[in-house]
Amino acid sequence: MKKFKTFGSLVLLLIGFQLSAYAQGNDATAKFKKYINNVVQKVEKAESPDQKRNILNNSFDNMIDTFDKVSAMKGVSGDDKAAIEKLKSTIVEKKNELNGKNGFAAVKNNRLNSFANYVQQDLEQADETITISVTVLLLIIIILLLL
Repeated sequence: MKKFKTFGSLVLLLIGFQLSAYAQGNDATAKFKKYINNVVQKVEKAESPDQKRNILNNSFDNMIDTFDKVSAMKGVSGDDKAAIEKLKSTIVEKKNELNGKNGFAAVKNNRLNSFANYVQQDLEQADETITISVTVLLLIIIILLLL
């Protein structure tokens, strides 16, 4: 009977840890989505196309720098580094598209709001297919918020 209670307690403890990690992961994902949403709102509120383009470029640069910093940290797993690299390549591609580099036509000034929304949707979908550990995602968010 004592073994059964110990085993039951251990199972409940493991379930509790899993639920806690899941909740933190959802919170971290929500914060990343909030960061992206704030960028979109800034773009939509900006008055000139140059301001909109500048906001997007600075945001892309901040994310790229953050991904590089987190990827270079000791203790980041190979799987996390690969996931970060996928996100980074997505952002680099979006930046190239915005500015008309590497075979892309530059986003027209009257399409910048739509482009910002497109980037937001694309990153939210990437979030569902790219798996990054909770700890690494939290590091990314912290560094992004500090920039």
